[in-house]
Amino acid sequence: MSEPVRLAEYTTSRVGGPAADWIEATSATEAVEAIRALDSSGTPLLVLGGGSNTLMADVGFPGTVVRLAFSGAQVVQEEAGGTTLVRLAAGQDWDEAVAWTVQQGLTGLEALSGIPGSAGATPVQNVGAYGADVSQSLVSVQAWDRVAGELVTLTNEDLRFGYRDSVIKRSLLASDDTTPRWVVLSVDFRLHHTGRTAPVRFAQLARALGVEEGEWAPLETVRHHVLHLRAAKGMVLDAQDQDTWSTGSFFTNPILPASVRAHLPADTPAYGAGQDEDGEKLVKLSAAWLIDRAGFGKGFGLGPDEQAIAGARASLSTKHTLAVTNRGNASTADLLAIARTVRDGVEAQWGVRLHPEPVLVGCLL
Repeated sequence: MSEPVRLAEYTTSRVGGPAADWIEATSATEAVEAIRALDSSGTPLLVLGGGSNTLMADVGFPGTVVRLAFSGAQVVQEEAGGTTLVRLAAGQDWDEAVAWTVQQGLTGLEALSGIPGSAGATPVQNVGAYGADVSQSLVSVQAWDRVAGELVTLTNEDLRFGYRDSVIKRSLLASDDTTPRWVVLSVDFRLHHTGRTAPVRFAQLARALGVEEGEWAPLETVRHHVLHLRAAKGMVLDAQDQDTWSTGSFFTNPILPASVRAHLPADTPAYGAGQDEDGEKLVKLSAAWLIDRAGFGKGFGLGPDEQAIAGARASLSTKHTLAVTNRGNASTADLLAIARTVRDGVEAQWGVRLHPEPVLVGCLL
């Protein structure tokens, strides 16, 4: 009898116990057949892609993990007006796919370089960075609908994207399940065939490139600088850098009524975020700023007596206060202890409650 697969081996945070059973789906057809059979039998199911935005319990998973182990990137159609429709398989490594689009001279995903994980996970979280997110160029996803028991196509409009959010993610949060209603099998993007240049939509990136925000820059150069900026924050996977042993940003930037600014320091970063359903103005705050100003600096860690110490098994990244990192032999409980302390400390200091970005499987914050 083979040894059970430990989820720590398949997650970027390198924590998580064993799975009771494990299936490697090497095609979309294999994935659908496995998911259909497991749902029919009532077996607990976890669908896993790149493991970059998931925090697994130390006790492991009591059911079957279906890992999407199929990849591929292809041009579906060259369209009129200089756009190209491309399709990425759900298990395709995301950064490799972005590199491929840049090599093809296709603009639209370059600012999302260096983000770990698989292509199929990007629409779930509406992954974004440096002024771009997948909703800006995503056309549709092909998915297995576990409720209807059929293959479906969900358009950009169907996905009802929000900030780090989609209808797929909401279907997960609204249930006690560990897998959302829709399992993404492939993703279609409409990209611009500019050949060599791309627009720069983010001030920090524009400064790094030496251009004004809104101007265009060489496509390869944009990707290079995005990778450099992310690496400086420990946000590009590196087996030798424990600052990258994390789920990425652990907390989302809070979006709150603009009136919250009256209770915060005048220099608190706040950006317009539209309006709520009642027409009240909203602002997006910087979670990293709130964390740092609440006294949780880079490298903050907890010891066995829950006192801040150096050399802890888990800590905030030494490069970026948004990431909770495994320093080499941490458990999921260690990571959660850091996150919980930071969340509660920020709320005590600022009256703002931070919410986790990764999916928590079998564990609670």
